[in-house]
Amino acid sequence: MAAVATPPAATAPRKVPPPVRPRRRRVRPGRVAINLVLLAVSVLYVLPLLWMVLASVSDTNSFRLQWPSSLTFDNFDAVLDVDTTYRPMLNSLLLCGFGTAVTVVTSVLCAYPLSRYRSRVRRPFLYTILFSTGLPITAVMIPVYSMFVQVNLIDSMPGTTLFLAASALPFGIWLMKNFMDGVPVVLEEAARIDGANTMQVLWRVVLPLMRPGVVVVTIFTFIGMWGNFFVPFILLLSPEKLPASVSVFTFLSAHDQTQYGQLSAFSLIYSLPVVLLYILLARKLGGGFALGGALKG
Repeated sequence: MAAVATPPAATAPRKVPPPVRPRRRRVRPGRVAINLVLLAVSVLYVLPLLWMVLASVSDTNSFRLQWPSSLTFDNFDAVLDVDTTYRPMLNSLLLCGFGTAVTVVTSVLCAYPLSRYRSRVRRPFLYTILFSTGLPITAVMIPVYSMFVQVNLIDSMPGTTLFLAASALPFGIWLMKNFMDGVPVVLEEAARIDGANTMQVLWRVVLPLMRPGVVVVTIFTFIGMWGNFFVPFILLLSPEKLPASVSVFTFLSAHDQTQYGQLSAFSLIYSLPVVLLYILLARKLGGGFALGGALKG
């Protein structure tokens, strides 16, 4: 007897789920207010920069923020000479470059024992450093000027560089010490077991792991020295030794009427080294501390 094939049972149709509608984000009034405040603050910062850019390429010498009738680079041609721009910029690079190098190296050497060793004078010394960071530079310029006169360092580029480094040192030590506290001590102990001395541990273990901290101290120190007007104005007397921060003042006083176009062109050139320094070092700020791979195993 032949087997009769039974037809397959009818399956129920699948129910297609309805499409999920994306939820609309609720607009919070507090967030809107914060964004409006940030936008207003950003406009306050952008407007002077916009005025400086427009005034540098404008053919009219005007204090108002307006679109120039015609674009010109005569203002840049007027300030790009040895006495106005090239020599002051070179002086600024020498003062701030060497001063920043002295500050960073000294901050590393001072922050390491403060971060790793315990002593009775450690806390008072840290409080002294913290107090020194808030001390205005104008409060010590009179005794500093008197001391520079006695030791014959007035109108001296090396003396001014050392004083700039000394004035930036408390802030550099404080920042560097906080960054150095984030480096685990176990890595140094492992390096010492392998036969490394203190300087080798500092140079080959600690500094590579706290590279973003060194970059932060370098940028902040250089920016602080680059915009410092008061110290070189008091300690340097010869016009050929004045940096660009003081050259702005002499440039303004050299004319009966302020040349806003030339001043804006000089300001744009003056800000280039800081921008370039940040662009060169910014890539080393995003990675954070490379401690994850160092502590495995």
